[in-house]
Amino acid sequence: MADVVLGAQWGDEGKGKLVDLLCDDIEVCARCQGGNNAGHTIVVGKTKYDFHMLPSGLVNPKCLNLVGSGVVVHLPSFFDELAKIENQGLKCRDRLFLSSRAHLVFDFHQRVDKLREAELSNKKKSIGTTGKGIGPTYSTKASRSGIRVHHLVSDEPDAWPEFETRLRRLFATRQQRYGEFEYDIEGELARYKVLREEIKPFVVDSVEFMHSALAENKKILVEGANALMLDLDFGTYPYVTSSNTGIGGVLTGLGIPPTAIRNVYGVVKAYTTRVGEGPFPTEQLNEVGEKLQDIGFEVGVTTGRKRRCGWLDLVVLKYSTWINGYTSLNITKLDVLDTFKEIKVAVGYKYNGKELKSFPECLHVLGKVEVEYKTLPGWEQDITAVKTYSELPENAKAYLKYIEDYLKVPVQWVGTGPARESMLVKATK
Repeated sequence: MADVVLGAQWGDEGKGKLVDLLCDDIEVCARCQGGNNAGHTIVVGKTKYDFHMLPSGLVNPKCLNLVGSGVVVHLPSFFDELAKIENQGLKCRDRLFLSSRAHLVFDFHQRVDKLREAELSNKKKSIGTTGKGIGPTYSTKASRSGIRVHHLVSDEPDAWPEFETRLRRLFATRQQRYGEFEYDIEGELARYKVLREEIKPFVVDSVEFMHSALAENKKILVEGANALMLDLDFGTYPYVTSSNTGIGGVLTGLGIPPTAIRNVYGVVKAYTTRVGEGPFPTEQLNEVGEKLQDIGFEVGVTTGRKRRCGWLDLVVLKYSTWINGYTSLNITKLDVLDTFKEIKVAVGYKYNGKELKSFPECLHVLGKVEVEYKTLPGWEQDITAVKTYSELPENAKAYLKYIEDYLKVPVQWVGTGPARESMLVKATK
């Protein structure tokens, strides 16, 4: 059976830390969607590992790791990230696998991503993408003109000429759309002729890989990238990523059935942050927001951009819970709230004086909602040295219980600091 870790807000909740904790006891860790636009930071002792495309399970030397077919892969970045973590002491090459069905991100995809963003920016409609080429690659995948890993590594006699034809044809369509732009296709082809040999040892049939692991009763953990509110279908569209970041993306990105999933762990930051554009009802453009940003070191791992900050939004989390069906929660960065005398949580939205029954799909409505808050007392003490859940201040436990009661989902883990040991476990029924 597989357990799944998913972000419950707009990303950056600290999913990597829970994955790291769970990886001590798993045999397979799989990424199902997204690309190197993701960012997970894991601290082991005095070493900080930054993961973007590769599964965080690589920190466990006994864990096999799969980049699934739903992921889009920029091979130069794949090898750069691999080299960086191997230089930090992790031996990964015999434990890392890449789906033959994953789509490839090329340099022109990244260039087009930035051209598209500039085009939208001129119309004051920019999305705030990472510029990693993720959206344009998923676009070519959806239009059935994309190039997959197996197209590159095939040993069929005409495989390389066919790959070259596909790449030239794909680039030509982008030129038709955006005109002439800087891109060295001959250099790209030469680089990929080398990369095809380097990547071959990593490539597997991911469907067979996953179902063999399931048949052998291996302990499997699926690591979702981004978060539900960035889901292409259910997030704050169009200010979303280009993949399905919820539970549906796990099934389609790995080729496993719903019956293979045991637990769905929702990772929730104790307040709310987001990177990029789009409405953010509980955002605090004041001293509160600045305080959360400063204490929480809210800077994107992948982008380096400062994150927008606000109070915890239980309307968002209820909607997220409906879709993903969390069996338990990991509340992260609770210690960031240590110095607040009072803490607010959003418990409802009103629009034109009427209470909304769910999170609105229309961004014009979302940008105008009146947020109903519940104010809870802070605990005003340092919890970073707390070792057990029972030792938490009563007001901190009351804050967590309020979240549990509202969402009707138990809290199982609580993060109280950046280190891997700064995770309290709460017994669940």
